[in-house]
Amino acid sequence: RELHDELGALLTAAKLDVARLKSRLGAVTPEVAERLQHLSDGLNSGIALKRRIIEDLRPSSLSNLGLVAALDILVREWGQRSDIKVDAELEPVQLRPAGELTVYRLVQEALTNIAKYAQATAVEVRLSSIDGQAHVSVRDNGVGFDVDAPRSSAHGLLGMRYRLETEGAQLVMESSPGKGTLIQADLPESGEPVTATSQDAVS
Repeated sequence: RELHDELGALLTAAKLDVARLKSRLGAVTPEVAERLQHLSDGLNSGIALKRRIIEDLRPSSLSNLGLVAALDILVREWGQRSDIKVDAELEPVQLRPAGELTVYRLVQEALTNIAKYAQATAVEVRLSSIDGQAHVSVRDNGVGFDVDAPRSSAHGLLGMRYRLETEGAQLVMESSPGKGTLIQADLPESGEPVTATSQDAVS
C-alpha cells in the first residue's frame, strides 16, 4: 500500500508539473511542444504501469473485499470469458494476507491452465475450513494428463508449489488421461474469522 501511495503521488505530481509548465510557457516551438507531450505521455504510461504492477502484487479485489469475494469475482469473470460452467462453493477461512494471496493465485493459475489445456466443459472451485486448515481445490472434467510426464504448464505449477511451501502447505495434483484434473492444497489457518460466504454456479 505504501508503494502504491508514494509512487502514485510522485508520478501524479510530475504530471501536474508538466501541465503547469505547458500553461505557463504558452506558445512554444513545435519541437518543445512535442517534447512536452512526449513527457506527459511517458508519465501517463508510468502511472498505468504502476497500477498494473500493484494489481499483480495483490489484486485490489482481494485487498478491498476479502478472499471469498475476490475468488467469486475471479471465477465469475473467468467463466464468462472461457464459456465454461464454474460451480463455486466458497466458505470463509482464517488466513494471513500472504496465505490469502497464495490461495487466490493457486485458483487463478489452475483456471488459466484449464482454459489453455484441459478442454473442459465444467469446473468446480471449493474453499472451506476443515480442522484448522483452509482447504482449496479446483477440479475440471477435461482431458487430463499424465502427472509424471513433462508438460508445457509445468512452470506455473512449480510457482504454485513454491508459494504453497512458503505457507507451510503442499500442492496435491491428481490427473490421468481422459479423467480430468484435481488440484488442491490445505493451508494452516490463523487470524480472525471472516463472515462472508459465497455459493454460486457460473455459466
